[in-house]
Amino acid sequence: MSEKYRVELDIFTGPLDLLLYLVRRNELDIVDLPISTLTKQFQEFLEVLKHLDLDLVGDFVVMASTLAEIKSRNVLPSQAEEEIPLEAESNSDPRSDLIHQLLEYKKFKDAANSLQEQAAEWQERYPRLADERPVSSKDPAADRIKEVELWDLVSALGRVLKRKEVDTESKIRYDETPIHKYVDQIGALVREQKVVQFTSLFEGEIIRSKIIGMFLAVLELIRHHGFRAEQIEDHGEIVLQPPEEVDEQAETQESVPPEETEDAPGPE
Repeated sequence: MSEKYRVELDIFTGPLDLLLYLVRRNELDIVDLPISTLTKQFQEFLEVLKHLDLDLVGDFVVMASTLAEIKSRNVLPSQAEEEIPLEAESNSDPRSDLIHQLLEYKKFKDAANSLQEQAAEWQERYPRLADERPVSSKDPAADRIKEVELWDLVSALGRVLKRKEVDTESKIRYDETPIHKYVDQIGALVREQKVVQFTSLFEGEIIRSKIIGMFLAVLELIRHHGFRAEQIEDHGEIVLQPPEEVDEQAETQESVPPEETEDAPGPE
């Protein structure tokens, strides 16, 4: 993984993760997927991902093609349909393979989330002492967005990009501002205001490449700098908040015993 920050597929987990997110968001039954609805929404997310990194969305394009194929097979009538026995009809459902993959993915993701929750609970009960804490820096690839799903942020970005004023100018302009500049600017704004609405960051911005750069900076702040993203209502506004203040000095003093001084009595 390159040291330079970029949006990669391991961050987005993959197309099955997006499908599972859409199933939960629409409160759908996995074993009876409405392919038409999922196909439309999946393609909308795919368009946003293409703006983020066109070279790294291959798996999502394959899944979009699979959904489109299943959708077409569902709507096309079959002449031999009446001759298929009921038992064979259920097995010939073009959705069956996808449903099986989605159920398997959900099972492993639920298990992973359960283990993660148990680890967090164990950490609260038995916190590490200062000399037990890892010295090396944490692996950025291991970071995950907790409070708000990554797909919620991508969905919010899609709504921003759909605004009529975005890239309406006849001459296309590109923004070459480094991501770290936006990280510093947005980070300072959130620290100052304490609570900042996600969409307010893009008010008045019409250059698509600049909007993408600012979005990547938001991901950087949340994943690597401890900033928080919260969504009070389903599909509602996402708000950004600064990192929680932690008195690390006091925590260290509690975990490290005081050094012995020269005045301290020695052993008899």
